[in-house]
Amino acid sequence: MTKDGGKQDRKAQQYGVTPQSVDFNDWYNEVVKKADLADNSPVAGAMVVRPYGSALWENIQRWLDDKFKATGHESLIFPTLIPMGFITKEADHVEGFAPELFTVNKIGTEVLAEPYVMRPTSETIIGHMWSGWLNSYRDLPFLHYQWGSVFRAELRTKAFLRTSEFFWHEGHTAHADESEARGEVRQMLDIYHEFCRDVLALPVVRGEKTASERFAGAVATYSIEGMMRDGKALQSGTSHYLGQNFSKAFDVKFQTREQREEFAHTTSWAISSRIIGAIIMTHGDDFGLIMPPRIAPIQVVVIPVGRKDNFDQMVEEGEKLAAELRAQGLKVKVDKRDGVTNGFKYNDWELKGVPVRIELGPRDLESGVVVVKNRNGDDKETLPRAEAVTGMAARLDGIHDWLLERATSFMLENTVTVDTYEEFKAAIEAGKWVRAFHCGDPESERQIKEDTKATARNVPLDDAEFFNEAEEGVCVHTGRPAAYGKRVIFGRQY
Repeated sequence: MTKDGGKQDRKAQQYGVTPQSVDFNDWYNEVVKKADLADNSPVAGAMVVRPYGSALWENIQRWLDDKFKATGHESLIFPTLIPMGFITKEADHVEGFAPELFTVNKIGTEVLAEPYVMRPTSETIIGHMWSGWLNSYRDLPFLHYQWGSVFRAELRTKAFLRTSEFFWHEGHTAHADESEARGEVRQMLDIYHEFCRDVLALPVVRGEKTASERFAGAVATYSIEGMMRDGKALQSGTSHYLGQNFSKAFDVKFQTREQREEFAHTTSWAISSRIIGAIIMTHGDDFGLIMPPRIAPIQVVVIPVGRKDNFDQMVEEGEKLAAELRAQGLKVKVDKRDGVTNGFKYNDWELKGVPVRIELGPRDLESGVVVVKNRNGDDKETLPRAEAVTGMAARLDGIHDWLLERATSFMLENTVTVDTYEEFKAAIEAGKWVRAFHCGDPESERQIKEDTKATARNVPLDDAEFFNEAEEGVCVHTGRPAAYGKRVIFGRQY
């Protein structure tokens, strides 16, 4: 073992986190708990999100909420309970969600004539209300969204990724024609892509889902797919064109300019709290989280370094430094904990993934310098205090760029192009994404999943950032002509 390798192993042992290469699943679960993001709850399959995780979710909400409002969308609030009869009105919808529904049969001791379900999604109840609100083409478009919890039964739960209750926004819009509705679907997909790339430093592939992977009741589903550090895919956001399916089920119709009666074209779209799982699994390393700077609850942590006789003074100086950084709009924490070793503090904040750490001791104060360490590097820098402050925003941008470049390189290096089913199976078994031609037959997709546990992630859009080349070929599984004019991305998923 190399000298550096031994140092890394000892450092990992100090953190008490299982290395990713040993057991990625254990690493993930330990990081979620030890970084104070979430904890188990007494409710089976549900999690308790702790303040640090809640602050991260609040930052995610804030950015997206501002973007939704800037594009003309209005928020509203719907009940958590939905009449069972609403769910059954759209046949594909009920078939898709039936195994996941939480049902309420009683209120107190009274048995309900019609049960409620805890909302798995709100297309049905929103369609019901829209039918009473919509009269004329002048009322359209409806551009609505809400933040809240949804409930879907999960047999194997994993914090943020798959829980029986999780958090999201759900956008719902209604339009006079198909073209406008499809434009809305694409607009929201592109907003999600921008958010992932420019805020979370996550490279994602924009594309259309195959028929067997569509949202229940949709005409077309589009997704953004990210690759985690173990090679698995995570569907990180979706946008659906629902056509007139839900409008016809719930009588959402309007008078056109020509005085004809038509059903509205509707959409829905969402990013959920599983995006936190994407942040953890795309950027984390053997020592814990690495928070993308632009969304981090704490961007800079200041650690006063002193003895008992001067610790209070160093805390005071740390607060002054933090105030200078906050004046630049940065989120800064001063670690004032007494009776805790500096080494413990360093490890604790590295585990939590804070992008930049500043150490400030008596000698630093006398010399007018501070010690700065980036979470994504091993080396410390001693810098003039003023330089450290004025250069902090650029430093954080550099960390963002480094994270995005690293994640992009990892995704590209671990995606392979194959032309035979044997190559396909070998690549999937090796933990890769696969680009392959497919005939579009849902039964073939089912057999591939049964053989390899891999699913079609999406068919990249023509202007997608990655893997968008137009090609013709034959299906890797059936040998029939390929259906999409390009290769489909397959991979195992969370």
